[in-house]
Amino acid sequence: MYGVSVESVKGSTNIDVHSVEFDSRNITPGSLFVAQKGLIVDGHTFITGAISDGALVIVCHDFPMETPEGVTFVQVDDSNEALAIIASNFYDIPSAELTLVGVTGTNGKTTIATLLADQFQKAGCKSGLISTIKILIGDKDIPATHTTPDSLTINKVLREMVDQGVSHCFMEVSSHGIHQKRTSGLIFKGGIFTNLTHDHLDYHKTFAAYRDVKKSFFDHLPSTAFALVNLDDKNGDVMLQNTKAKKYGYALKTEADYKARIIENQFNGLLLNINGQEVWTKLIGSFNAYNLLAIYATTDLLGIEKYENLRILSELDNVSGRFQHAVSQGGVNAIIDYAHTPDALKNVLETINSIRTFNEQVITVVGCGGDRDRTKRPKMGNIASSLSNQVVFTSDNPRSEDPQQIIDEVEAGVRPENYKKTISIIDRKQAIKTACKLAQQGDIILIAGKGHETYQIIGDHKTGFDDFEITNQILTELNK
Repeated sequence: MYGVSVESVKGSTNIDVHSVEFDSRNITPGSLFVAQKGLIVDGHTFITGAISDGALVIVCHDFPMETPEGVTFVQVDDSNEALAIIASNFYDIPSAELTLVGVTGTNGKTTIATLLADQFQKAGCKSGLISTIKILIGDKDIPATHTTPDSLTINKVLREMVDQGVSHCFMEVSSHGIHQKRTSGLIFKGGIFTNLTHDHLDYHKTFAAYRDVKKSFFDHLPSTAFALVNLDDKNGDVMLQNTKAKKYGYALKTEADYKARIIENQFNGLLLNINGQEVWTKLIGSFNAYNLLAIYATTDLLGIEKYENLRILSELDNVSGRFQHAVSQGGVNAIIDYAHTPDALKNVLETINSIRTFNEQVITVVGCGGDRDRTKRPKMGNIASSLSNQVVFTSDNPRSEDPQQIIDEVEAGVRPENYKKTISIIDRKQAIKTACKLAQQGDIILIAGKGHETYQIIGDHKTGFDDFEITNQILTELNK
C-alpha cells in the first residue's frame, strides 16, 4: 500500500496477493479488490461477492457492516486514486522505467500522440502508444476501448512495454481519466496541452470545471518533467500557473519557444517554417500545423537532433480518421474526420475553405452523439450550415436517444438564410450515399463525427460501420 493515503485498517497487513481487481467478476482466490464509487455502479455492493470468490484484501471508502476474519479491510479517502497507486506498485512502477509523455486538450490528442510514437519509431527508438484508436507496444497493436484506459490496464500495458524494450510511450490523457484519477501514480517525463474548446460538459457541467481538470494534470507534473503548451490558446498560460515542470510554449501567432508559419497549405500537404527551417509535410490544414509543431517541439525536448527531427516530420502520414483524404475516379474529394466538437468541425471546414478554389461545392455529412453534451448540438448545426454549400444532418452514435430528436436539436442552430442548404436523413449510410450522389467532379464531401470508429451504437446495439470504407464503396459504385 506504499503511497496510498490510508485512513484505517482491519486485519493483517502481512498478506501476499496475486492480482489487483476493481471488477468483482475477475476475482479469484488471493485477489485484492478495490471497491470504487462510480457514477452508475457502487463497487461496495460487490464486496460480499468478492470475499466469497476468494478476495483476501478489500480496499474501500467505507467498511461494510460485516468484516469477516481472514480478510483485510483497508479504508481510503479516494479509492480511484488508491487503485491507480496500488496498480502502479503491483506492476513495479513501470512508468519510471521509460519516457512517458501525456497529451491533453480537446482536439489534437490522438494525432499528436500517434505521430510522436511514429516519429520515435522512425528515429530508431522502440515506442509505445496509448490512444483513442489503439494501444501500441512496439509492433503489437491492441484496439482501444477508452481514450485513457483504467489504471490497472495502463500499468499492465506499461509493464509489458518495459519488458518488451519500449523506451518512449505517448499517451492521450482525457479529462475523464484525470478526474477519475486513472493517471495517479504515473511518472510523466512531459505533458503537452493542445487547446481547450467546448466538449464533455455533460460530465464536467461547466467549462471552468473542465479547464481546471486539465490544469490539474500539469499541477502534478514533477520538476524533472517538461510542460509544453499551445500559447495561441488563452488557456495555455493557465495550464502553466502552478506546475513544477520546466515550461515551454509553441505557437503560430504569438511569441513562443517553438514558432511555426504556414507557407503553403494544399490538399497534398503543408509547407511550414519551424524555428527558421522549412519542411514539407503530408498533413493538411492549420490545425495540423499546430499538431506538427507540438510534435517537433516534444521531439526536440526529448533529444532528437534538429535535422533528423525535420526529416522524420516530413515522412509522417495522416492518422486514421483525422482529415483522411481520398479522391474517387470521378474526381470527387472525400474527407473523413473525427470532428465531433464545434471547434473541431469549424477547423476542418475552415481548412477545406482555405484550400478550395470556390468553383466546387462543399457537402458536409454530420451528426451528434446521443447521451452526450447536448449544448453543443445547435453550435454544430450553425457551423456546418454556415461553412458548407450543402449539409446532410444524420445519426452519429445515437445510443439511447431518439436520433430524430438529436437531429432536431442540431438543426435548431441553423440560421434562416441557411435552411435551404440542409436536409436530414437519419440512416447514416443513406446520408453518405445522398452526399455522394449530390457531388460532382471536383466537389468536396466531408464526413464528420466518427472518424476512426468502425462501429455505430444505436440503442443497446453496436454494429459495424466505417465511414471511410463506406464512403469509398459508395463512390466506387457510383463511378461504375
